Amino acid sequence: MPRKTMVEAIRDAMDVSMQRDDNVVVFGEDVGYFGGVFRCTQGLQQKFGSSRCFDAPISESGIIGAAVGMAAYGLRPCVEIQFADYMYPAYDQIVSEAARIRYRSNGQFTVPMVVRMPTGGGIFGGQTHSQSPEALFTHVSGLKTVVPSNPYDAKGLLIAAIEDNDPVIFLEPKRLYNGPFDGHHDRPVTPWARHPQGEVPDGHYTIPLGKAVIRREGAAVTVLAYGTMVFVAEAATREAGIDAEIIDLRTLVPYDLDMIVASVKKTGRCVVVHEATLTSGFGAELSALVQETCFYHLEAPVVRVAGWDTPYPHAQEWDYFPGPARVGRALKAVMEA
Repeated sequence: MPRKTMVEAIRDAMDVSMQRDDNVVVFGEDVGYFGGVFRCTQGLQQKFGSSRCFDAPISESGIIGAAVGMAAYGLRPCVEIQFADYMYPAYDQIVSEAARIRYRSNGQFTVPMVVRMPTGGGIFGGQTHSQSPEALFTHVSGLKTVVPSNPYDAKGLLIAAIEDNDPVIFLEPKRLYNGPFDGHHDRPVTPWARHPQGEVPDGHYTIPLGKAVIRREGAAVTVLAYGTMVFVAEAATREAGIDAEIIDLRTLVPYDLDMIVASVKKTGRCVVVHEATLTSGFGAELSALVQETCFYHLEAPVVRVAGWDTPYPHAQEWDYFPGPARVGRALKAVMEA
């Protein structure tokens, strides 16, 4: 089976979707001729022409507004916001238009569009290129929010998102584009070519939205994570010597509550890990869900490990980034509670 980076898998997903459906169009800032700042759309304009893959002005609200109109009239736009940090000018279009049209039209119109955004830190991007705004989308009724952690999932989830009849926010952890990252920034990078999850089948396949996966089976504590933090959790578990069960959520909304509940009822403990700031982060929702549904099975309070409540620092990036040491301390604390 061929091995691909996450960049190549995402590009392959758009390629496959564009071949299968002429209504799929791809656009955004520099995605056409240049192939995107991370090269996720490289070659698509040459293959499908400038009417199917094209550059947009530097106007996030214009990109999303145009995509909403296209989707309402039958196209399936898959648009790129160059960094998740840049989506704020378009937030009104996402929330007030894309997420509401099915409801306000009583089902007469839907918005089958995907908004792709590189997210997260670990690349010394500083405060305006490292944000993880997933909680801003999970709070909005009418949106689905996806965060893949590896090339295989990225392709299957993106194809499923493009084929979905409602708007999907597709957040791509950019620290994972070229290889898995366990939080040890001072160690050599492992490329996807040497990782099992870098195996990506050719052609069409989908991964259903709303289905999590167990990355590591365990009996002592449940770890809920997504994106880059899946690999950080794996490293922390190994280094702390704790028999943790690691669940990769993959889709934040809709979430796989059945898998979460089954795991926590088995282990009796839960640690939630994400890179976004702690206060009002998606981990707070996960913590509440576990408390509400598994209260009588919990042997200790749910613990959250997250970014600090500050702008993402440039000079002190690794003090902000929730690395294996912080996650390991949380695992030990919840086991001793």
